[in-house]
Amino acid sequence: MTDKAAVPHTAHTGDSADNAVLLRGRVTTAPVARELPSGTVISVFRISVPRARTSMTAGSTQAVDWVDCTAWSARCRRTVSGWEVGDHVELTGALRRRFVRAGPGSTRLEVEVLSARRASKREPPAQAAT
Repeated sequence: MTDKAAVPHTAHTGDSADNAVLLRGRVTTAPVARELPSGTVISVFRISVPRARTSMTAGSTQAVDWVDCTAWSARCRRTVSGWEVGDHVELTGALRRRFVRAGPGSTRLEVEVLSARRASKREPPAQAAT
């Protein structure tokens, strides 16, 4: 039997440095505004991030990771709304596990976008010589 008095209770409070994400990559799915059942409007999109070579990835042929991102604030939603597939972007945010209505135990791990900017627009396709 566990003695509850022996287990100290500590309040868990975090600050922004505890869960900080910086991503630089290319937009792979254009931002889409979505209304949640609560009435909250968010913008969701995905970016691909080049994979750095580490001990874990040394044997992998996968060159990028795809990251689901969600912009909740009006300011971030406005910023990402003009992004297109292929744009090179930079964002900061925090990892979040969000519960979704897709069955028991359904969750998503995504980045909550707290600030964002487009580093460069996508390259237009080359025109064929005529």
